[in-house]
Amino acid sequence: MFNQAQLIAEIQQAADQVQLHSNKATELFKNALIDTVTHTVTPQNTTDIFVATGDIPAMWLRDSTFQVLPYLQLIQTVPQVKTLIQGVLNQQLAYVRHDPYANAFNQTASGAHYTTDSSNIPISDLVWERKFEIDSLCAPLHLAAQLYQTSGTTEHLTPEFWQTVALIMATFIREQHHETSDYVFNRPDCPPSDTLSHEGHGAPIGYTGMVWSGFRPSDDACQYGYLVPGNMYIVVVITELLALIGAENIDQPELVGAMTTLKEQIETGIADFAVVRPTPTADPIWAYEVDGLGHVNLMDDANVPSLLSAPFLGYCSIDEPLYQQTRGFILSPANPYFYAGQFLAGIGSPHTPPHHVWPIALAMVGLTTTNLAAVTAQIDLIAATDNGTLQCHEGVHVDNPAQYTREWFSWANMTYCQLVFHYLALKAKA
Repeated sequence: MFNQAQLIAEIQQAADQVQLHSNKATELFKNALIDTVTHTVTPQNTTDIFVATGDIPAMWLRDSTFQVLPYLQLIQTVPQVKTLIQGVLNQQLAYVRHDPYANAFNQTASGAHYTTDSSNIPISDLVWERKFEIDSLCAPLHLAAQLYQTSGTTEHLTPEFWQTVALIMATFIREQHHETSDYVFNRPDCPPSDTLSHEGHGAPIGYTGMVWSGFRPSDDACQYGYLVPGNMYIVVVITELLALIGAENIDQPELVGAMTTLKEQIETGIADFAVVRPTPTADPIWAYEVDGLGHVNLMDDANVPSLLSAPFLGYCSIDEPLYQQTRGFILSPANPYFYAGQFLAGIGSPHTPPHHVWPIALAMVGLTTTNLAAVTAQIDLIAATDNGTLQCHEGVHVDNPAQYTREWFSWANMTYCQLVFHYLALKAKA
């Protein structure tokens, strides 16, 4: 039985035991760690837990995963964390079964939507927005696998769980051939980034073996239909699930066959289409997006999954040469969304104004290194961006920390907490 008051008290106690190298960094960590479980988490019933993204009253499948993922670091000392994660996962999977093409959902079937336009295929009253983002389907599966890895529990691996996994895999397989899919998203009177071209079908693509995605983790439209970090994420969750099935001797032969084939096809697609040279003499790197027709988009976005986050998610090692070459490219002015100013330098997003760096991306720089000094520097950099609010924001102007987007963004708060846990683990080994 989920006891939110007890969980809050136990997390507060755990947070109070942490003292970082600076009072500001410590204060931000303690506030961020307790803020999500106090202000965004709402039990729906005895099994499901709703998690609002922060200043928007909807639950994103992706955001909610990364909002609660850091709490797994406390699962051995705070038993209620397991109940929290199971409840969030139950809610996520119920949403997926309701509509695997939606990215964000209402707490109840209130009929609230991001916009009131009626150009799209009608969406249900439970759906906040129906942007198809492949990472939205990966995130709950990643959370389920991480719950198993950190606790050993299998309580969440019910027949309904595996039915939902099968639904997700069937959706991915269908979108390997998007030209035959019924999915469209055509929103009028909006920026091009908020809708799909070609009457809602997206730009033309050729077959690659990868899975098509309409939108990025930023909720912006993909320029080219194959989002490489999203496909990397699919490989990660399939690898995690196959390992789990093997360890627990779970009888799912058809699902195992489908996942194994899909994983192999995506890996081949990434190798054949997404490894490119920025210039004829440059080392190869991963592209952010490709279309299978020869076009590539060389960039990275602050939102996770990103190319920067590949080792954090488990796609590759930090020392993988191709990753390091890609990292060097995206953490430089060669990335059109890398910004540097008097106060900050890092990756932003076309989703926010130019010259705004995201604390999520600053944290990811630290989460993808084992250099303690570098991790410490990223903690200090993020702690200096809150402008006295004790909140991590969406994007912060490189020359002025008082200029930022989103007063309250729980995903950013919890990615900072994830970085602090990474720091504490490295420090314990030092």
